[in-house]
Amino acid sequence: MNSSDIAQKKPVNGPLMDANQLGVALRYVFAGRLSLPGGHLPQQGHAVPENFVGVGVTTSDDPAVDDYILQQLQALELKQVRLDFTYGDEGGPVNRLLERLLATDIQVLLHLVQPFNEAQQMRTGSAQLRWRDFVQTAASRFGSRVSAIEIGSTSNRRHWAGYDTECFFNAWQIAYEEIKSRGIKLAGPNISDFEPLHNIAVLTRLRRLNQLPDIHTNNLFSERVTEPERFDHRIFGTRLAMRLKVNLVKKARILKKITSDFGVNEFISPAAFWTLPRIRRVLIHGEQKQADYLTRYFTLLAASGAMHQAYWGPFICHREGLIDDGYETYPDLERITHYRSVLGQREDFRLRPAFYAMQNFNRLIPGSRYEGPLATTEGIEVHAFRQETKLIHVLWTINGQAMPLHALYAPAQLDNVDVLSRDGAAITDMPEFVTESPIFLCWPTSAQIELKASPDPRQRVSVYRHAPGKNVYAFEQDGWKGLLIAENAEQAVLLRQKLHPNFLPLATEQTTLRKARNIIWRADDLLDKPVVIKTPLRMPPHKRLLDKFKPCKSKRSWNAAAELQRRGISTAQPIAYFERPNDDTLVGNYYLCELVDYDFSARDVLSAFSDGATEYQGIKDEDLYQQLSRFLLELHGRGVFFRDLAGGNILIKKQVNGQLGFTLIDINRARFFNRNASLSERLSDLTRICNKLHWPGREKLVGHYLQHTKYKLPFNFRCRLPFYLYDFKVRFKRRYGRKAITRLINRLRGKN
Repeated sequence: MNSSDIAQKKPVNGPLMDANQLGVALRYVFAGRLSLPGGHLPQQGHAVPENFVGVGVTTSDDPAVDDYILQQLQALELKQVRLDFTYGDEGGPVNRLLERLLATDIQVLLHLVQPFNEAQQMRTGSAQLRWRDFVQTAASRFGSRVSAIEIGSTSNRRHWAGYDTECFFNAWQIAYEEIKSRGIKLAGPNISDFEPLHNIAVLTRLRRLNQLPDIHTNNLFSERVTEPERFDHRIFGTRLAMRLKVNLVKKARILKKITSDFGVNEFISPAAFWTLPRIRRVLIHGEQKQADYLTRYFTLLAASGAMHQAYWGPFICHREGLIDDGYETYPDLERITHYRSVLGQREDFRLRPAFYAMQNFNRLIPGSRYEGPLATTEGIEVHAFRQETKLIHVLWTINGQAMPLHALYAPAQLDNVDVLSRDGAAITDMPEFVTESPIFLCWPTSAQIELKASPDPRQRVSVYRHAPGKNVYAFEQDGWKGLLIAENAEQAVLLRQKLHPNFLPLATEQTTLRKARNIIWRADDLLDKPVVIKTPLRMPPHKRLLDKFKPCKSKRSWNAAAELQRRGISTAQPIAYFERPNDDTLVGNYYLCELVDYDFSARDVLSAFSDGATEYQGIKDEDLYQQLSRFLLELHGRGVFFRDLAGGNILIKKQVNGQLGFTLIDINRARFFNRNASLSERLSDLTRICNKLHWPGREKLVGHYLQHTKYKLPFNFRCRLPFYLYDFKVRFKRRYGRKAITRLINRLRGKN
């Protein structure tokens, strides 16, 4: 590994590094001491510590909250917690909870937090004296009863912790003297995220001062990379992410190597989490995704072999807790810096899916032996752990994808296996697919199970995993393959018969909804609700060549529908898709979905406004522009670049109180990202929706849209230029394009 693997896109000028320390860290890197070939791959053969998983806890003024915490820790079967302790906590609720915890067999990592203003003043003798008195008192009272005392609180985040370089090392020296003189384990410096130059700089100076910690602590987040297993695009950008291969496993192994290079024996992550607002920027079902991420995150850290312990951040809080306290206002100070108190009322507490995910993981994985990755870094993860009584495979895919289970295991291997959901529930019917929500396959410990072949990424399909009451089932009969949605396996059997592509009703003049490059028709008697069927009618020779290695049109529609639904964007409910494999014509495929109930399309209403109307079916133009722009803002904010946002592809339904519902159709050209759509992508979509709209209407619609983006742009020439170019393109195609030529030929034939 070279220095580019760990450098950041922004200059490193944090509070723990002055110019000299930065130079020391860079010399360490350029000397090749972070070389880690294959570091992104977990290494097999290590034991996962029995006390691997922990949580950060605190309490409120209500003593009943203490009882609740102890009860839920027992339910999780956790053996350790981390607790923040600061000035003024002596004799208060946090002290009360600490004493309760120390009376149990739960180990406590006591985190001493210096208040922000005090941290800023650590150059002064008075602040140093107050800090020494605090550490001395805490170490004397609790030191013999806690597993370790941690110093440093997001110490590389000056705007959270308050430390500059001198202040931090003054605080560390005082704490080191008081803690080590009492024979207590010292942990720190609590660097946050993956910024290894900070770790190197701090540990270099501490080694020179003979003040190294016993436990190296770093809050190892993956939240900003979205998914735990993804390569980090923030290190030199998305293009190099696949080459640098800095994923969670590699980050953990790099930090462990730094830990070992400085002679420190233990490395832990004392806090990390996924906040629900960050998840919900792109995806719905935020709590389900939080639980998915928790299992995937802890599994990868256990597989890395780099950590002695990994803690989830706040145990009880609204934004990121395993338990929701019902209190939505976020405190001024980041909880990752200081988890001060539980803010909600005891009667409002609610266990989240992530609670059960941690419970299940903690029962199965700590104390096991990691036997290696059977598949990893290719969009499908399969990790093997062996306990005294069980062989356990943990499986999942990246978000929005699914892999057929039969593509991984031979049928005989699944005859004697217990299947558990992410949350520990027994799954009686063998699932057909591995999805983004992890599952645990459990065999007797004597079993020797390998994948039947390396997973082929081309076998992955797109699914909406967390759709309530809807599951995905495979279809493969009579030369056709595909997918369909059913509530359960029994219903899937019936749907395979009813929806068989060989017996679908043919389109008639009465049932045809559209006929151009594709033919779309409705079937009212196929199911208990109207079904829309779409199939390509013809495929020009150049498209046969260009699309030969793409998924067929129907599969692209299925994939796009799954992604739109995952992101909370309304589209026609998919029912099934079917295709003939190796079909050179590219027209042997069908997409089935439910019929959308709508009042009019965006094309209808925008064309009416262009013709001079100011109201359409009771909807005023100003209301339409504002509501449509809000829909488009949500679409692009959730990472969707639609690429075919013509007015006819947005169906509108009038709702109560003058509100409008928007549904997208003809979706197979859409692209999806784990980021917001870029400005150029947004404008590209807007040019299409506005093509039928006059310029005064564009001023209002696009003006409202642009003012509510992060760009806050006026609708100036820079933003208008794509509209001018698209208008020209449309006029040119209408006059000289393929359709114009066809019309001319037809007229000439008619004359003759």
